[in-house]
Amino acid sequence: MKNKKIFALLLCAVFAVTVSVLASGCSQEKDSPPPSGQSAQNAGGSDTGTAAELGSLKSFSAGTLDGGTFTQDDIAAKDVTAINFWSLTCGPCIIEMPDLAAFAAALPENVQLVTVCLDGLGNEETAKSILEESGFTGVTLISGDGDLAALCGNLMYTPTTIFADAGGSLIGDAVIGGQEDLSGTFLAAVNKVLVESGKAEISLEE
Repeated sequence: MKNKKIFALLLCAVFAVTVSVLASGCSQEKDSPPPSGQSAQNAGGSDTGTAAELGSLKSFSAGTLDGGTFTQDDIAAKDVTAINFWSLTCGPCIIEMPDLAAFAAALPENVQLVTVCLDGLGNEETAKSILEESGFTGVTLISGDGDLAALCGNLMYTPTTIFADAGGSLIGDAVIGGQEDLSGTFLAAVNKVLVESGKAEISLEE
């Protein structure tokens, strides 16, 4: 009987840890090569937000999963760019990918969402399979230099999503971990950037 009680307590402890990890995201090793790592706080917060502490996206060049290039010029082409950092070994990242795909598909032309697969370089086929299964058809970055590499080095968790204006400045707070209402949380963050840029708020397309 005593052994059964001990086993039950251990099982409860493991379950509690699992739920905690799923809710908060996956931590990354700080010594991983860029782009790597993750951090910050939930969307909302102060008027200025904490995402700017991670850096900016004013000057960089990144390789995409389909063999293309993505730079600060692609950021400048939109009023707001949401950037989702994820990894192939992060369960919460993959679980939220269909919601991420649906959000991206519902955005108007002046807003875009791109993802950064932190361990995608060398694992392209696995990354493509996950994205295809989730329905995500947007841009995914798998390597980068300049501001992107510096920003990745300041991150601590996946998934992390940040929001940049056309100038590459990060506005508001980074969104960390899986979100119960991903579209609502991300939409509020996008509209915060638009308002601070003097532009009209958006709603998601049906």
